[in-house]
Amino acid sequence: MKSDSVKTGVQQAPHRSLFNALGMTKEEMDRPLVGIVSSYNEIVPGHMNLDKIVEAVKLGVAMAGGTPIVFPAIAVCDGIAMGHIGMKYSLVTRDLIADSTEAMAQAHAFDALVMVPNCDKNVPGLLMAAARINVPTVFVSGGPMLAGHVGGKKRSLSSMFEAVGAYTAGTMSAEELEEMENKVCPTCGSCSGMYTANSMNCLTEVLGMGLQGNGTIPAVYSERIKLAKHAGMQVMELWRKNIRPRDIMTKEAFLNALTVDMALGCSTNSMLHLPAIAHEVGIDLNMDIANEISARTPNLCHLAPAGPTYIEELNEAGGVYAVMNELAKKDLLNLDLMTVTGKTVRENIAGCVNKNPEVIRPIENPYSQTGGIAVLRGNLAPDSAVVKRSAVVPEMMVHEGPARVFDCEEDAIEAIKGGKIVAGDVVVIRYEGPKGGPGMREMLNPTSAIAGMGLGSTVALITDGRFSGASRGASIGHVSPEAAVGGPIALVEEGDLISINIPECRLELKVSDEELSRRKAAWKPRQPKVTTGYLARYAAMVTSGNRGAVLEIPGARE
Repeated sequence: MKSDSVKTGVQQAPHRSLFNALGMTKEEMDRPLVGIVSSYNEIVPGHMNLDKIVEAVKLGVAMAGGTPIVFPAIAVCDGIAMGHIGMKYSLVTRDLIADSTEAMAQAHAFDALVMVPNCDKNVPGLLMAAARINVPTVFVSGGPMLAGHVGGKKRSLSSMFEAVGAYTAGTMSAEELEEMENKVCPTCGSCSGMYTANSMNCLTEVLGMGLQGNGTIPAVYSERIKLAKHAGMQVMELWRKNIRPRDIMTKEAFLNALTVDMALGCSTNSMLHLPAIAHEVGIDLNMDIANEISARTPNLCHLAPAGPTYIEELNEAGGVYAVMNELAKKDLLNLDLMTVTGKTVRENIAGCVNKNPEVIRPIENPYSQTGGIAVLRGNLAPDSAVVKRSAVVPEMMVHEGPARVFDCEEDAIEAIKGGKIVAGDVVVIRYEGPKGGPGMREMLNPTSAIAGMGLGSTVALITDGRFSGASRGASIGHVSPEAAVGGPIALVEEGDLISINIPECRLELKVSDEELSRRKAAWKPRQPKVTTGYLARYAAMVTSGNRGAVLEIPGARE
């Protein structure tokens, strides 16, 4: 056992004395030590129930012959952090979570791990850690929130952000706004649409790192507690068989994840997180692969914000495995890969039928023949940009309009809410990338303001920042290279025509090469927005969005 290094032999007598201080018995020390990484806190609604999940995991581990030991991981609520300096601290926690979990697991020589995340950066951060530590590991999340009910319709957090825009535009009363405020988030759990948290939790099933239902069983269902117990039991089975994350998270598993991502219509943030997780196992997940996969993968789900259905309905329809079964009908997945169940993908999804063709379209009748995400390129984004194609209205798939340029999110929101953005405009928000932000803020406030003010079918938004999974419309993010390093988005001027062609995966600035060269020669780097603390260190080490915004030592790679 790996833990023998801290509990076996004469040299480890001091270590055992400290275990004795914990009240640990000899019987417990003789068993494998299983770290339970608890992301529980009292500020994130998606994490307030994780104490119950952790207790269930501990029971499962103990029942199966292990000694469970809990230690914490941090998590930020992106909704609460949205629209102010707090959002600079969201993406950056992904690396803090990975680093601190690695430190705790290696320092204490755990034999196996159960990761208990739920919300946005927590899931990929712990997947990155699992890849680094590479001891038998199972993921079990806290589960999604149930949808709210307002005026006879299901609603979610994205509805709330858009309601603010509707109120500003005078189409919603203060009383209606307050009613929504009190009803859209009715339970604990990750917010109820196919936003980033639920996207990544669903993809843990596809990667093979979570048990069936991990991405879809609602947080308030007792079935979630049973799942946690099974996760605790299953990690001991993985330990006995020595099945580790790097045995499971292979290149083929990431290709499966990208394929199911396209079918589900996941958050664009998955295009940041999957390459970052792959990077930890030594795989370069080039985003060109995304368009290749999208071209052959039908989009089968329109979950909120792309459509009127929610994660609870995906769960009732058969969940992620049912979606995978539809894709398997056209041989779009590698079914022979190992998973944490100890079985192959093929064995896992056998018999998992689609129970509701309105929620999961049959593969013969998809929403579209191409996937939910598109990677765009052109002279405005030479290294790539990303859009959630499944959440774009048909009339905005091809669009050309004048640039309205803003150097930060706050200025853009002021202009949108001040009525200065009109139909046809292309809002450009720059200097919000991984380095320039720093931290690559989500732009849910401006996209929601645009939608709430009735401009969602006529106005596009382009940024070197990123979007919440709750954003919808022609919202193009991750523009790379970013403005802070002199990318072409830094050279856009007010009124320049910008051409968007999502079906052809093109993003073009209608300015001559000669003019762009002149502007580039005159461009000067800006002073960093933050010069102290973690954000300054992050900005110095972070790479471009097209590489997953992974951290590297400056100068280590061109």
